[in-house]
Amino acid sequence: MDLTGILPAIVTPLSADGVFLPAAFERLIGGLYTAGVHGLYVCGQTGEGMQQSLAQRKAVLEAALQFSPPGKLVVVHVGAASTADAIALARHAGNAGAHAVSSLPPLGLYEFAEIHEFYEALAAESPLPVLLYHHPDSCPQLTPDRALQLAGIRGVVGFKFTDFNLYLLSLLRARGMIMFNGRDEVLAAGLFMGAMGGIGTFYNLLPGAFVRLFELAKEQRWTEARELQARLNPLLYKIFQFPLVPAVREALAAVGHDCGECIAPRRKLTADEKRQVRTIVEDLSDEMAGFLIAPVRSTSSIH
Repeated sequence: MDLTGILPAIVTPLSADGVFLPAAFERLIGGLYTAGVHGLYVCGQTGEGMQQSLAQRKAVLEAALQFSPPGKLVVVHVGAASTADAIALARHAGNAGAHAVSSLPPLGLYEFAEIHEFYEALAAESPLPVLLYHHPDSCPQLTPDRALQLAGIRGVVGFKFTDFNLYLLSLLRARGMIMFNGRDEVLAAGLFMGAMGGIGTFYNLLPGAFVRLFELAKEQRWTEARELQARLNPLLYKIFQFPLVPAVREALAAVGHDCGECIAPRRKLTADEKRQVRTIVEDLSDEMAGFLIAPVRSTSSIH
């Protein structure tokens, strides 16, 4: 499959004790595909993959594949605390029918040589194409020069690029890398600079807006794309005032997609913060409200 399009970094619905809830996941996926997304990015940071057991991560991927219609792209994040676990997840992804894997570098005080070796081992053992995850906020060791070095690893086909340095994005694209823009607030600019699509957290809540922005970019209607991005960004800014993943979970609950709370140590929102997030959603303009994920009738998926 072509690695392109709008892929929500999908939230993983969880019970109060952190157990995956497939029924809520199916409803969330249905709402996203109804809005026209091109696939899913599973168990990333938004999906809290690295906070879950390997067995549960495998179950989440299998459900994503089961609930995705034919022709939709499923990329799974396999980053883990050990190289062996990342490889095991990549092998499972290949057997399960995913289309590509992605991975953050090992998080911690690792030297660049160790990060390079991690990605070499993963790419060598993965049965699927590998997208690196460039996120300098999480791994400041990955300077632009080092990102360019990682692009030369055999089996690496591209990047989930969560950085504002779109010049670097263009350099990686010039090397033939498949680039997914990872900063929701600059998707229009990322597409202009060569990204083939986007992977983002806010795509869970407003999938229609990001699908529309992608369509405008494909048609090279850049003025309209920039204007839509400019209308989206004040809303994104409001949500960014809260811890992001808990806030997006609360915003989803406000439109009927109750996905539960985050996994500790990520904190829950306070009652006042939850009220503020719900007010932001309720006060959306008619245009922005039209881009929201389709609501579900019941909010009783979490017990």
